[in-house]
Amino acid sequence: MAAIAPDILDATSQLRAWLARYERVFVLTGAGISTGSGIPDYRDANGEWKRPAPVTWQAFTGDPAVYRRYWARSFTGWPKFSVARPNAAHTALAMLERDGPVTTLLTQNVDGLHQAAGSRRVIDLHGRLDTVICLSCGARMTRDALQPRLAAGNPGWHPGDAAMAPDGDADIASAAEARFVPPRCERCDGLLKPDVVFFGENVPRARVQDAQTALGASDAMLVVGSSLMVFSGFRFAKMASDAGLPLAILNGGTTRADALATLRLDAEIGATLGALVR
Repeated sequence: MAAIAPDILDATSQLRAWLARYERVFVLTGAGISTGSGIPDYRDANGEWKRPAPVTWQAFTGDPAVYRRYWARSFTGWPKFSVARPNAAHTALAMLERDGPVTTLLTQNVDGLHQAAGSRRVIDLHGRLDTVICLSCGARMTRDALQPRLAAGNPGWHPGDAAMAPDGDADIASAAEARFVPPRCERCDGLLKPDVVFFGENVPRARVQDAQTALGASDAMLVVGSSLMVFSGFRFAKMASDAGLPLAILNGGTTRADALATLRLDAEIGATLGALVR
């Protein structure tokens, strides 16, 4: 077995000691936990955008070119995204739920990797990319079922050079985007949308309330792999702090809640959590 780096040993030791003090830990995770599974994130170590911000709800529903662009890129990125598997960090949190203090896991990610790793008490704050809904009639289907329909509607289409981007997206040439025929609902011809919360769209109120209830029943909060720059996640760290709950943060780089944290660890996430449960 390879030796564990000193900085990882130190972070692991501090996190283990912190977790040992609490019986009911509420965990919030972000994109940084899934980079070890090959899914890129949006922000750098300073919390700044690495790339253009994600598509907004308003543009997706109001601009046919944006709708076409989204589905062209999704069609290209889905095959790699859909085969991503949990990494050591996902597995460790599932073990901490099974054997330790983790009671609820709230994730900003849309990849379903926590459930695949065995976590059971998961709240998908921003939804799941593996389900598609019709915005007109509410019909639902799996994203896997839509992929062959997209292929059938675009015979001979090829994206050219493509690079994987966050959340099942892919960077492709604009000329290829313009040639793509986007999907419509087979039942009512409405727009189809992945069952995720876009920028400019509100998180469903019931989902927020479930998370708030779970946080209220906890005695500490742990943030893993999130810069918390998006308010939908930051508000839970703020709520924990306002309630006097200890807040630990494990993230590679700056977060919006650093000043609120009682324990702040800047360390590689997969290695730290993997060593924690080893």
